[in-house]
Amino acid sequence: MEYYSGHIGKLIEELSKLPSIGQKTATRLAFSIIQMPPEQAHALADSITAARDNLHFCKECFNICDSEICPICANSKRNHKQIMVVESPRDLAAYEKTKQYQGVYHVLHGVIAPLLGVGPSDIKLKELMVRLQGDVDEVIIATNASHEGEATAMLISKYVKPSGIKVSRIASGVPVGSEIELIDEMTLKRALDGRTEL
Repeated sequence: MEYYSGHIGKLIEELSKLPSIGQKTATRLAFSIIQMPPEQAHALADSITAARDNLHFCKECFNICDSEICPICANSKRNHKQIMVVESPRDLAAYEKTKQYQGVYHVLHGVIAPLLGVGPSDIKLKELMVRLQGDVDEVIIATNASHEGEATAMLISKYVKPSGIKVSRIASGVPVGSEIELIDEMTLKRALDGRTEL
């Protein structure tokens, strides 16, 4: 049954296509948008269109940017001999927020997932191997600790190690405040393997 007029119904329908946005959230967002002052609604629409039309991949790391090279790759103060491999631009942003990493990145835009039909040629793995022909000392693999993330990490390690470049994997383990009995086996194994001396 149609509750709303065509325009609001269409707006709700389009918003509900976004990841993690259900019908109720889409409806709330749609009504928030139509209740905005016109200039604010137009600014939102213009920013969506501008982002969609003007953003592309950095030609070095494949982060999303609006110039040929992203600000991180363009920064001469970063350690360009150390490359952290991440799954998505959101993962890159998460590491940048820590302000602890001073190297550069390589964004895969996914992980190997054979059950979903995603193979090595479907992510930016070949492009990583091209980058490693330059002056690189270390590759830090920072894929998620999922089965697909682990499989991707193992494949990258297999490809990189013969070149003599150091390959490391981010540590993962027991989250602060969690109960051991509720943690999955893979997380506990990684916590045990990544233990440090006190």
